This record gives sequence, structure tokens and C-alpha cells, in this order.
Amino acid sequence: MSVESPGRYVGGEKNQIIKPITEGMVRTVFCFPDIYEIGMSNLALQILYKVLNGPEWSSCERAFSPWPDMDKKMRENNIPLYSLETRTPLNEFDVVAFSLGYEMCFTNVLQMLDLGRVPFRSSERSNEDPVVIAGGPVTCNIEPMADFIDAAIIGEGEEVDLEVTEAVKRYKDGGKKDRQALLLELSKIDGVYVPSLYTPKFENGKFTGFDIEDGAPSKIRKRIIKDLDNVEYPTKPVVPNNNVVHDRAYLELFRGCIRGCRFCQAGYLYRPVREKSAKTLCEQGIEIMNNTGYDDLGILSLSTSDYTELHELTDSLLQDFEPRHRSLSLPSLRIDNFALELMEKVSRTRKSGLTFAPEAGTQRLRDVINKGINEEDIMTSLKLAFEGGWSTVKLYFMLGLPTETMEDVEGIADLALKIERLYFDTMREIGAKPRKPEITVSTSMFIPKPFTPFQWEDQNTKEEFLAKQSRLRELLRKHRNIRYIWHDVETSCWEGIYARGDRRLCDVILEGYKKGMIFDAWDQFFKYDVWEEILTSHGLKWEQFTRGWSIDDDLPWDVIDVGVTKAFLRREREKAYKEQTTDNCRKGCSGCGASCYKAGICP
Repeated sequence: MSVESPGRYVGGEKNQIIKPITEGMVRTVFCFPDIYEIGMSNLALQILYKVLNGPEWSSCERAFSPWPDMDKKMRENNIPLYSLETRTPLNEFDVVAFSLGYEMCFTNVLQMLDLGRVPFRSSERSNEDPVVIAGGPVTCNIEPMADFIDAAIIGEGEEVDLEVTEAVKRYKDGGKKDRQALLLELSKIDGVYVPSLYTPKFENGKFTGFDIEDGAPSKIRKRIIKDLDNVEYPTKPVVPNNNVVHDRAYLELFRGCIRGCRFCQAGYLYRPVREKSAKTLCEQGIEIMNNTGYDDLGILSLSTSDYTELHELTDSLLQDFEPRHRSLSLPSLRIDNFALELMEKVSRTRKSGLTFAPEAGTQRLRDVINKGINEEDIMTSLKLAFEGGWSTVKLYFMLGLPTETMEDVEGIADLALKIERLYFDTMREIGAKPRKPEITVSTSMFIPKPFTPFQWEDQNTKEEFLAKQSRLRELLRKHRNIRYIWHDVETSCWEGIYARGDRRLCDVILEGYKKGMIFDAWDQFFKYDVWEEILTSHGLKWEQFTRGWSIDDDLPWDVIDVGVTKAFLRREREKAYKEQTTDNCRKGCSGCGASCYKAGICP
């Protein structure tokens, strides 16, 4: 009771799984490198927890990063980091598996290894040490963490995770005699990248490719699940002890996105689009609610309104939910598909604010990023929303997009003011008494990410970002109905280094951890000045990782194949500079390469 929120560390939750430990069982601990409240909101954790607890010979438990107060207590009392289910220290598991959803958790991976008494580097681990695996979207460029990871899962894990576990079982049954042979065997599983088999080359401080060990593949192709209706899904998820960040049950409608927003890494990593049927979703949704006691069901996808059976699904769920006083949350609604009918259906159970993402303030820049909407779409949709009784709107934008000028930045303020006027005009037209509208403008920083058409672009400097934020604050300061919030610039600048970094950053990250840098995703802990000093001490500069590449350069992530071809990304980049758009996947195939999977929308 001497630490904040002790419920994070005790386990014992409803629906947790504790399996008897038997000889020959492969024991995995699923590690989320952030606090319990964030990790327990992660759907991948719930899915893979069920998958890895499926076979009799496999078990999966959970561990999370302890908050600094608990971290201190554990070190003072010589307590190793343990799993919640059986209090087993991490170093006693066969597999330590990390889910990496964002780059700023890197030092927390090292915190968990350290507290769990697992050697930091793959090269330092013996045959008796656990196999350290990483999965999640960040593994599309795992190079900044490559020294610490034995194997990385590229793509979706429901099938490949079990294949990896089966290989570990063979290794364990054989007496754990040759760890290097195990890593080579893992590299032969489709979708598994073993960094130690790939030695990076540099010339004059520039990455020039890999020397690849004999037997290792030259490309690692991501894995996908083709049939979402018949894949494992957690209809009896673990119910957290604490109020977590997203404290509700979840349904995943589909994977992938038909849109081609050129800044959006997820839109390319998860292609092709594969939907789950409304029938399956409805059955799973009702079952989840009955098994958990939640009264709110959230719906997950990259663009919910693009789900082809959305009306059928919401009708079925609301028919069951309304008599039971259960509610349905519909995030990620796209402005050009927004329907008053759908808004009204959902508002029967709960009416909340609306969230839209125009991303850019001018049409020119929306065309550059291939957002696929115009101002008329925005205003028409919001007029419908205001007529339907909504008065709270949150608008997401990005600063620092390729080709952005200060005029584009000022366009964000112009659009917000037009929306404010639209609200009062609409209230007069329908004869309603206007309430005080709440319009929130939120800006994040554009970070060029691998496997997007903008993967070669410069990132704005700290000074450029700050100047744009300052201009927006100046323009919106006097408007009481409009609130402006913004993301931290220094965090975004450092994330840009991780996003396109290479293996030279491993020593930087380890030194940062040893100097106490953990929970970098939390503003109160992140120290840009300290990181900058560490980077400089290793003979590296921010500009080496963030100021762009030539279109013909070797890239640290070229060894990974996500299905979308480099030629397609180049074409999309050229179209961006010509301010040309590309149709979404349902209007016509743009030849991105994802059809190689012959799944979902790609026959």
C-alpha cells in the first residue's frame, strides 16, 4: 500500500487464466512496456493471451512496467519483476514477449528486462535464458532495438506466435543445447526477423545495407490473418482491477484501410482490408458484454464508417443493448461518410462529443496527403451534426506535413472559425436556442514513418514546429468557443529519431536507460536535453535520422516486406508533390502490391 495504485501489481482479475505448470510446457510472459492501465486497454494483449493459452502445452501470463515508485521498491527489496498470474520472475519463462505499439516505450523494455533479470543484449544470453521476442507495428523498423531482441514478429501474430512457440518447445524438449540454432530455425518461419543474423553496413556514417548470414532470408514478409471470422477472438477477456485508459469491451470490425492517407503508417502496414461479418461481430459483442459486465462496447478499426455492414451491425447490437442500458461507442468516423441516421441511432444510448480528423487546414495540403475530403464535405457533415443536437467537436490536425507553408497552418484557424460560424448559423436556421459550442483544435507533429510515401521526407526542426504552434495560438487566443491543445514538440522530435533510426541507436538507448530514462511517453519524465547529450556523446546527430533520405538510398527497414512495394510508395510520393490524389481501394486498385496476399478486398 506504499505505492500508487497497488491494484496494478496483484493480479487476480476476473477471467484471468492460470494453467497448471507441467513438464515440457512452453511458458510465455506477455510484457507490455507501460503501466497496467494502458496495457490492459490493448486489444493485442487480450487476443494473444487467449491464443497462447489455447494449446495444453502452452501458457501465457502478463507483466507490465512498474511505475517509478514500485520500481524503486522492487530494487530496494531485491524483488524481480514477475508475472501477475503466478508471480514467476521473467527470467524463469521460456519466452519473454513484448508488444511494441509506439517507439517511446523503448527504455521501458530495458527496464522490464533489467528488473526481470534477463540480460539486455541477445548476444549476452545463454541457452538457459528466455527467448526475447517483440511484436506490434514498431517492429517494421526494429533496428534501434535490434541488439536487445532475439526475434521480431512482422505482421499479425495469431498464427505465427504459435509457430514460434512450437519451435521453442522443440528447443526446450531437446535440452536447450544450441541457442544460435534455435534463432536460425526461427528465422525460417515466415514473418520472423532475427536481427542477429543481419549485420548492418555503414559508409561515411550512412547505412548501406546488411551482410546476411547463410540460411537467413533476404526479405522477411509480414504475416496476415486472411479469415477474421474464424480466427481466435477474446470473448472472455481479462477484466482489469483498475479503471484503465479505455475502460470498455471491444470489437474489431476489420483490419486495414481502404484509404491511402500518405502520412499514415497503419494504413499501409495492415493492408489488405479484411472484414469480419456483422453476424460474427454481433455474436461476439453480446458474448463479451455478458462475460465481463461492461456496459459500453467500443468498436475498433482504422476507419469505422468504411465498414460495409456498419448499419446492420449497429442495428443488431442496439436492439440487444437498449433494454439492458448498454451503450455503443463509434470512434474513427470519417467525415465524408458520416450519416445523421447513424448518429441518431448511437445517441439513443449515449450522446457525446464528435471527433473528426481533417489533418490539414487547406485543400491543397489535404490533396498532398491524399486525405480524400474537401471543405464542403467537412461543413456539410458538421451541419448535419449540429442539426442533430451536437455542439461539441474535436478536430485533429498535423503540423509539419510535407510542402506545408505558414498559409496552410493559418488555414487550420480559418477552418475552426468557419465551423464556429456554421454552428450559430445552423442554430438560427432551425430556430434552436444555441448552447455554447465546444470546438477543440488539436495538433500533433508529423513524423515521417517507414512504409509510407513520406518515408524519405525531412521532419520539421524543433524551431519550425514551435513557430507553427505559436502562430496558431496567436490566431485562436481570442476565440472563447475554440480551445487549442497541442502535442509536445520535443517528444515528437525524439520519436522521429526512433521511427527511422538504425542499429547505432542501441547503445544510445541503453545509456539513456542507465541514466534513468524510462516512461519517455509521459511528458513529466521525458528529458530531451539529456537524450540530446547522449546522442552527441555517441558521435550522432538528430539530422542523421530526421532530415530525409534520397529516393535511391538503402533504408534500414528494407529487409522487411509489408506487401506494399517501394515502387508504389515512390509513385505516391510523386503524386503528393503534384497535389494529385489516389482513389480508395473500393473505387479501384492502385497497384500497391498488397494483392500478393489474395485476401479480403484484394482477390
